Amino acid sequence: MSLVAGQTYTLKISREVSPYGYFLSDGESEVLLHYTELVGSKPQVGNSVEVFIYYDSEDRIAATMKKPLLQLDELARLRVVDVHPKLGCFLEMGLGRHLLLPLSELPESVTYRPLPGDEVFVVMKHDKIGRLVAKIAFEEELSPLVFHAPDAWRNTWVEGWVTKTLQMGSFVIVDGGVIGFGVYGLIPSPDRTRALRLGERVRARVTFIREDGRVNLSMTERKEVGRVEDADRLLAFLKERPGGGMPYSDQTEAETIKQRFGISKSAFKRALGKLMKDGLVTQKGSWTYLASPDEPPAGAEGVEKE
Repeated sequence: MSLVAGQTYTLKISREVSPYGYFLSDGESEVLLHYTELVGSKPQVGNSVEVFIYYDSEDRIAATMKKPLLQLDELARLRVVDVHPKLGCFLEMGLGRHLLLPLSELPESVTYRPLPGDEVFVVMKHDKIGRLVAKIAFEEELSPLVFHAPDAWRNTWVEGWVTKTLQMGSFVIVDGGVIGFGVYGLIPSPDRTRALRLGERVRARVTFIREDGRVNLSMTERKEVGRVEDADRLLAFLKERPGGGMPYSDQTEAETIKQRFGISKSAFKRALGKLMKDGLVTQKGSWTYLASPDEPPAGAEGVEKE
C-alpha cells in the first residue's frame, strides 16, 4: 500500500526513535509520527493508531493523530488566517498548520480577494508534486448540496458567504441552519452597496425566488423603506457639512454617488426627492443645500420620479 497525503490510515507502530517520535508502517513503507503530533496517551510499539498523512514544512511525508477539518477531495468552509501577496491565502485546517489556497485560485482583482477572517468554500486537492492545497469550490461542487429556498424567505433578510465575486455580481451560499447546507444566491452588481470579497460574510434581502430554488438578493432595503433611510443619511450628511451644502445633486454621475454614499443613483434621487418634497433641502446648480426654514418646497417632482 502506498500512503497518500490527505487521507487517513490505521498504521502499526514499528519502532520508536527518540527524540523524534514513532515510525509507523503499512507493511511496505514507513512514516514518522512526531511526538508533537500525538493525541491522548502515549502509544506503545506494536499498537495500531489512526493517523492523517500530510507533507511537513520540509516537504517530507509525515503523520499526525490530529483530526483535519477536511480530507482529500472533501469540501469544507475554511477560515483565512493569513494572506501572502505572492503565494495566496493560508487556511485553518485544524492541524496547527495551514492549507494553502494558491494565488492562481484567487480573483484577478485584489479588491475581490479574501482577507483574514473571511471563510471560503474549498476542496482539498494535490498540487503537481503531491502536496496538499485548496481549490475554490465552484457551482459543480456546491450545487448538489444546496436546497430550494422556501417561499417564506421572500423579502426577508438572510446571511451567507460569498463563493464567487465578479463585476456582474456576487454568488452567495445563504445559511441553511438546521434546514440544510444552504441556498444558492446571486447579488447582482446594481444590488451591491460595495464590492464584495470572496469568502466575505454578507447580509442581504431575498428579492426573488427562482423556479430552480435559487434566490436573487439585494443589500438594500425595499424602495419605500430604503427611501426614508437614505433620506435620513443624506440629511445627516448635509447637517455636518460646512454651510449645509454638498457638491452632489440629481445630475451627479451614478458612479460618484455609489462611491460616496454606497447607494445607486436612483436610490439617491428618491431620497433627494423626499427631502425636497418635505422642504428640507434645495438644489442650486450641481449643489444641494439645506433649505432655509421659510423656503417653500420646490423642484421635487422631477427628482422623485426617476
